[in-house]
Amino acid sequence: MTEKEFSEEFLIPRFTSQKSFYKKAKVKMFNGKKVLQSYQTDVAEIVNGKPFVRGGYSQTTTKHIKEFLRQNGIKVESKKQILKDYLRREGWN
Repeated sequence: MTEKEFSEEFLIPRFTSQKSFYKKAKVKMFNGKKVLQSYQTDVAEIVNGKPFVRGGYSQTTTKHIKEFLRQNGIKVESKKQILKDYLRREGWN
């Protein structure tokens, strides 16, 4: 994929017993970024291998975030750990 290409796909559960996220979680890839969209809101991103989350979310969106991070080889323990380690405090691009 070149720098200008854009793609997106629905997040498929692999690290949970859920069979589906019912098309409520989508991963968009562009400009070297992976962005997780949950319920049509950008909630997390990975840029150059570094994860960032936007804030604390509902239980369901947190499941989406955990799955997204795990699928990309990022350490995930709990919501508290995710916010401590990956919360982006400056602007969101």
